[in-house]
Amino acid sequence: MDGQKSPVNPDPKKTSEVISEDRAPGAAPTPPLARREPVEHILHGDRRVDPYDWLRAKGSPEVLAFLEAENAYSDAVLKPTQEFQEKLYQEMRGRILETDLSVPYRLRGYLYFTKTVEGKQYPYHYRRRDPLHATVPGGVREGEPVREELLLDLNQLAEGHSFLGLDAFEISDDSHWLAFSTDTTGFRQYTLYLKDLRTGETLPGRFERVTTVAWAADNQTLFYTVEDELTKRSYRLYRHILGSSDPDTLLYEESDESFHVKIARTRSGGYLLATSASHTASEVRFLRAADPLAQFQFIAPREDNHEYYADHHPGPLPGFGEGLFFLRTNSGGRTFRLVAAPVRQSAPEYWRELIPCRPEVMLASAEAFQDHLVLLEREGGLPRLRIVDLRADNENALASSHRIEFTEPAYNASLGDNPEFDVSHVRFHYDSFVTPRSVFDYDVRTRERVLRKQQPVLGGYDASQYLSGRLDATALDGTRIPISLVYRRDTPLDGAAPLLLYGYGSYGISVPVNFNANRLSLLDRGVIYAVAHVRGGGELGKPWHDAGRMKQKQNTFTDFIAAAEHLIAERYTSSQKLAIQGGSAGGLLMGAVTNQRPDLFRVVLSQVPFVDVLNTMLDAGLPLTVGEYEEWGNPQISEEYFRIKQYCPYTNLERKAYPAMLLKTALNDSQVMYWEPAKYVAKLRSLKTDSHPLLFKINMGAGHGGASGRYDYLREIALDYAFLLTQLGIRD
Repeated sequence: MDGQKSPVNPDPKKTSEVISEDRAPGAAPTPPLARREPVEHILHGDRRVDPYDWLRAKGSPEVLAFLEAENAYSDAVLKPTQEFQEKLYQEMRGRILETDLSVPYRLRGYLYFTKTVEGKQYPYHYRRRDPLHATVPGGVREGEPVREELLLDLNQLAEGHSFLGLDAFEISDDSHWLAFSTDTTGFRQYTLYLKDLRTGETLPGRFERVTTVAWAADNQTLFYTVEDELTKRSYRLYRHILGSSDPDTLLYEESDESFHVKIARTRSGGYLLATSASHTASEVRFLRAADPLAQFQFIAPREDNHEYYADHHPGPLPGFGEGLFFLRTNSGGRTFRLVAAPVRQSAPEYWRELIPCRPEVMLASAEAFQDHLVLLEREGGLPRLRIVDLRADNENALASSHRIEFTEPAYNASLGDNPEFDVSHVRFHYDSFVTPRSVFDYDVRTRERVLRKQQPVLGGYDASQYLSGRLDATALDGTRIPISLVYRRDTPLDGAAPLLLYGYGSYGISVPVNFNANRLSLLDRGVIYAVAHVRGGGELGKPWHDAGRMKQKQNTFTDFIAAAEHLIAERYTSSQKLAIQGGSAGGLLMGAVTNQRPDLFRVVLSQVPFVDVLNTMLDAGLPLTVGEYEEWGNPQISEEYFRIKQYCPYTNLERKAYPAMLLKTALNDSQVMYWEPAKYVAKLRSLKTDSHPLLFKINMGAGHGGASGRYDYLREIALDYAFLLTQLGIRD
């Protein structure tokens, strides 16, 4: 029976139907109880019984009824907070400049920008001729009025749908064609459309399950990748020719289920790059954009544990001549190094090192422009932007480089919209816990920066009234765990303040120290906000990720617990005032630490939580599963099975007291299926010995990211905050 599952005769004493919300006036709401239909799993000699496997039947009327009952119960419990929710919603909305414009970016004689309008859920996408480039074909003639062209009205596209997501937005070289893709379910399954910007007509043809898109230089050929219908793995690369009646040409199919493929055009415009990557290896194929009917060629074929990523420069550059690839590779160490190679001789034996691997500095990305490179580095837990001068004839690229300086102790910095290749400035975004999102243009030669726009925060926001800083907690093995935090200047630091601690810690993803105007509704009520940058994330580079995945995954959980204990020991809060929050893999973190230390936390907010890890990783037919064996392990292997079982939140629920909890999911989530938190809540209700609320909210018309409309999203945040604050004793 190894690896099989079979039904077990349920215990009739423990079997119950969903309880309706019919109750006597004034009576407390009764939580729904899911019936038990135990299913037995036996693998590696280990027997597990899952009583709620039936909740996986998404289309079942019984499952939908159960989810609706959970929503009704949560609404009933939260009914006394409705006025508070409305107050929170109105104050968060009141901080937004609802009618606003983004900072335009230049591309081939046009300025592209978005516009939001008061009362509208989604932005409008526009462009106008660029008056500074009148000599460019299609530029503005002197005296000619500048006319705005509406490219996409997302509000119109959203009509009749409860959700709308925009993914691809690619303009052809002649600026006549727009390739765009949308999702109307939240399942992150995008349909690609082609729009003629000269006539405003969207062509009748459509392309399903598209993941990435790139135009060739001829304005007629479009390359795109699609995902497998069941597993959502991006696995096929196609070529489409406008106006052709022939079927699109399948150029490549990725057969390894741990790899996914994507297509992109280099900023230089010279090449198309098809990158196949897993969590631990990658390879790149290239094709001249001016020769779209030719064959893709390898830069270097894949090797186990070798990741490399490419960008192109046409040259000439000192020491290289015409045409080269810049390559970010981990062949010299886990934190990556930068090399270059001629396009005609791109194999590893021709790679020339420009920046060596630096153990304390993670080279996270490298982007090429005509006269400079922009490197995103991570050092000391913070992002750094480095400019490399390509005009200098210097073997050591670091010697011809400088960093853009930032002064706050904790912040977030990233590249902005920089689609053009031959420019003398770099656009970057900067914010922190106290500094609103800011768009800068940085002159790489003079090193002057110009603030193009800072996010307006209405209502008299005064950054000087808030303090932001960094702390270090000590993990069980002595590792220092960074903590970023922010609070109002007048918040007492005597252990009495409530504190919300956020965590993620997976996939090498760094949690940004960013500004969030909604968060002011917590800070202004005396709540301290903190982020624990635990191992498994990417804050300190790839080694930090390695130290919190596979065999080392337990570090993620003990790091978070150490951060919580440190904040209590330093009298920022107490266990009775400590709330925690995480989503997706961060929801796994919430489930694991709550199982291990339920006494440490007062409130848990868990969004789209990955809490049924063992069962999900045993189902290779689910989206993401096979590719994530390199993150969690493959439970078909005995050692890895028992390792995952040891921390899986659903598997390790016990009969004991738990904190107050609010779990949220979406019916159309493609990353973490709705049934994971549904099963978790059903099982926890049957085990918990406390009287703390356990609430489960399901968005029946969205996906992994929740509501897509900006006002709908604020409603969701208002509900979260009302639950959190009331559980912490704050009711206004």
